[in-house]
Amino acid sequence: MAREYSQKAALVTGGARGIGEATAVLLAARGYRVVIADRDAQAGRKTAAETELAFMRCDVARESDVRACVRQVLKRCGRLDALVNNAGIASPVSGPVEKLALTEWNRRIGANLTGMFLMAKHAAPHLRRSRGAIVNIASTRALQSEPDTEAYVASKGGVVALTHALAISLGPAVRVNCVSPGWIDTKGAKLRRADHAQHPVGRVGQPEDVAELVAFLLSDAAGFASGQNYVLDGGMTRKMIYV
Repeated sequence: MAREYSQKAALVTGGARGIGEATAVLLAARGYRVVIADRDAQAGRKTAAETELAFMRCDVARESDVRACVRQVLKRCGRLDALVNNAGIASPVSGPVEKLALTEWNRRIGANLTGMFLMAKHAAPHLRRSRGAIVNIASTRALQSEPDTEAYVASKGGVVALTHALAISLGPAVRVNCVSPGWIDTKGAKLRRADHAQHPVGRVGQPEDVAELVAFLLSDAAGFASGQNYVLDGGMTRKMIYV
């Protein structure tokens, strides 16, 4: 007789630290069985030990890794209800466009965009079965830029577009949304008063702020939300700046 798995399961990529870790911890607190996947095995094992979550090493830019990761989640949890595509290269600046090496361009596109496509591709049949949901993590840099960030910005803009494409292709069985965080302090940096003051809400964001929105978008309470990009930046992208 086949074993029955009643507890919902979530896979969080880039779950070893920052937004991914905060999201994984919150989803576990909300009742999910959570598996975190990360390319950094040392950080992943450390986080897994501290949070008592399952960890799998996975380079999301490699299809063989992604395929194996999804299979292991199914083997461990018996189902998949939620995919949080968070993994990627966080550093936005890659140097002047005239000197941007194709290898650096491809590395960011691979980790930040192709990885989300591959995860969605291999998770889709299982998410359809559970009528689950996907949340992709993009960035406000998909909407605005600073110099020398072409590869990162292109990858995150692609994530926003991939989100609505997936929402149409996988709906109505699977809902797909995107969160574009602004300035999120993922490393406990020493922040200045001016850093907080430039946000209309009066502070820099925390990983837990993003985790709360992701958890909502995965929940039944967000059942009418799909194909959308939710900007979470403390209001910064709505603020007019005159020099």
